[in-house]
Amino acid sequence: MSAATSARLTEAELRAQEKAAKKAEKERQKRIARDEAAERKRSEKAGFANVNNPRRSTLMTILCAIFAVYCLFPFVYLAINATKTQADFTSTFGLGFGKTFALWDNIVTVFTYQGGIFGRWLINTLLYVVVGAGGATLLAIMGGYALAKFRFPGRKAVFAVIIGSISVPGIALAVPQFLLFAKLGLTNTPWAMIIPSLISPFGLYLMWIFSEQAVPTELLEAARVDGASEFRTFWTISLPLLAPGIVTTALFTIVATWNNYFLPLIMLKDADWYPLTIGLNQWKDQASTAGGQAIQNLVITGSLITIIPLVIAFLCLQKYWQSGLAAGAVKE
Repeated sequence: MSAATSARLTEAELRAQEKAAKKAEKERQKRIARDEAAERKRSEKAGFANVNNPRRSTLMTILCAIFAVYCLFPFVYLAINATKTQADFTSTFGLGFGKTFALWDNIVTVFTYQGGIFGRWLINTLLYVVVGAGGATLLAIMGGYALAKFRFPGRKAVFAVIIGSISVPGIALAVPQFLLFAKLGLTNTPWAMIIPSLISPFGLYLMWIFSEQAVPTELLEAARVDGASEFRTFWTISLPLLAPGIVTTALFTIVATWNNYFLPLIMLKDADWYPLTIGLNQWKDQASTAGGQAIQNLVITGSLITIIPLVIAFLCLQKYWQSGLAAGAVKE
């Protein structure tokens, strides 16, 4: 047999093997498809969904679309009506644009109306968020980590106090807080907003649970054996592992402080210390006072400006926030 004949036979064998491999792969894909279909049927009968083999649901898609429209509707309403003048706001359909596109004029007027007090309210809100919510996040990190990784007498009592604090609504504590701050002479000052904002029982509980799951005790013991101090162990080892939980806690405290309404309502009387929530409400009620001017277009534009920082924060920190919420949900 010649060399050319051997080469042809070799090529023929290779083509046959390739064809057989493709056929085997097709059969494997068919078996996988049959297994997936059978798994879906078993899951449907058992009443459970298989997360590794999800199936599309038209009903769930429709429900999620309705819920998305419900959530986005207020934002769309703000975005549309912020482009109207006061005359267009009262004379046109709520979800339709006015005769004049006045978004930029409204923004300029918001920051110049009443001597530019909106800018002061914005700075006040940022102050309360940075100091109050930032301090609450820091205290929650340190307290949650200590409760999760250190054993000391009274730990269960602390847990009971935290759970009890979470179950008490903040509004129920507003009046006692006002009486206490009135005795101390701190009402109508920034401290009346900052000090209560430093306490976040839910943030402390969240960081406690997250620290328990995210920081392995064996890793801390190895660092201590190598001679690392507790502060260095926390700063260089634990803190990076706690990043998702920290961002999640920070978002909760930021939103709670940014949207706080009832506490500044009873604590503050001087408009120069108002946050955005109270200031915009004052503008809204201006039309109902004697001789007051209706400025709904400024209220709407100011509300749109107010929510933009929160939207940016959520979009930038979304991946950390989602991973933080999922922590502890799966048993390893």
